Amino acid sequence: MIPISKPDIGLAEEEAVLEVLRSGMLAMGPKTKAFEEAWAEYCGVKHAILMSNGTVAQEAVLHGLGIGPGDEVITVSFSFNATVSVILRVGATPVFVDIRADDFCMDASQVEAAITPRTKAIMPVHLYGLMADMAPLEAIAKRHNLVIIEDAAQAHGAAYAGRRAGQFGPAMFSLYATKNLMTGEGGFATTDDDALADRIRVFRNHGMRVRYYHESLGTNYKPGDIAAAIGLAQLPKLDERTARRRENAAYLREHLGADYLVPSVPEGRDHVWHQFVMRFPGERQAVIDGLTARGIGTLIYYPVPIHKQAYLQSYVPGAQDLDLPVTNLLSDEVLAIPVHPKLSGDDLATIVAAVREVATPVAR
Repeated sequence: MIPISKPDIGLAEEEAVLEVLRSGMLAMGPKTKAFEEAWAEYCGVKHAILMSNGTVAQEAVLHGLGIGPGDEVITVSFSFNATVSVILRVGATPVFVDIRADDFCMDASQVEAAITPRTKAIMPVHLYGLMADMAPLEAIAKRHNLVIIEDAAQAHGAAYAGRRAGQFGPAMFSLYATKNLMTGEGGFATTDDDALADRIRVFRNHGMRVRYYHESLGTNYKPGDIAAAIGLAQLPKLDERTARRRENAAYLREHLGADYLVPSVPEGRDHVWHQFVMRFPGERQAVIDGLTARGIGTLIYYPVPIHKQAYLQSYVPGAQDLDLPVTNLLSDEVLAIPVHPKLSGDDLATIVAAVREVATPVAR
C-alpha cells in the first residue's frame, strides 16, 4: 500500500522525547521556548506562540484581536471546518466568498463586495500548501482598515512574492501528525505585533502572567515539551522534505498534466505540496475505488464544504443556499493522491500508471 501520508519519525525524534522525559520538565518548558524562537526565525516574524493544537491557536488569534459578537470575518467554505468553527467560537459571524478553480484559494475579486460595517478581518486559507493571492487581499485590507488573518495550517514555508506564510498578518500553523512540520498534535500562532503576542500568551495560560494571579479571563491552550521536542527535531529537516515534495509533485504534474486536471502553481508562489490534489469530474468515486484496489491511498479534501455542514445552518441561516459555484464544484471533484517525501521513484511510477488505468483523460 502506498499511503496518502507517512509521518517521518526517526532516532532524532526518539532521543528528543527521551531527553524531555528524563528532564522531568514536561509542560511548556525550555523546549517550548526554543521551538517558538526557531519557528519565528524560520517564518521571519517576531513572535511564534506554541499551543496544544492549530484550532485553538487560531481561536486565540481571534480572541487576541478582540473579534467577537457582532463582528464578521470574511473567509472561504472550501477548507477544514476549524477555519469557520473558530470564528463561531468567539461569537463572530463567518461571511463566505468563493474560491478560484486554478489555485483552490480565496477569490480576491469577491471580497470587497462582502465587506460591511461589521467586517473586522479577512481570513484566507493557504490550501494544500499554496498561498492565496495575497497582493489584492492586502490592498483591500489596507483600503478598508481590516486585518488579514492567515490560515496557514498547511503552508509551512510556503511563500508569495518572496514573503513566507505568516508575514502578511497574524497566522496559524497546524502541527498535526500529517502536516509537513508536525509534533503529533499542536499549533502555532505567529505575529509581528508585540501587544497581540502578549495577549495570546496570557490567554493560553489561564489569563496569568504570574502564577495564580489571573489578570484576565483565559483558558488552557498550553503545549507540552514532548511535542515541542519532536518539532525541534523535525524543523531542521523541513526544507529537505519540502524539496522532495516539490520533486514528487513535479513528476506527477509532468506525467499526468497533459491528460488530467492536475494542480497549478501561479507565478510568484512557492508551493510546499502538503497535498497533491487532482480533479476527476464525474468519476471521483470510480477513481477512488480503482486506486484503492491497486494499493494507492487517496483522500478527499474536502467532500462537504463548510457552508453545507449541518451544524452551521443554525449559526448562518441559509448558508447551504449560498452562491459558491466553484466551491460546490470542486468539492465534488477533488481527490488527493500521495506526494509525501517518503515516496520512491517506483512509487511515483506506480501512482502514475494507476491513475492512467482508472481515470478518463480530460478533453481539452
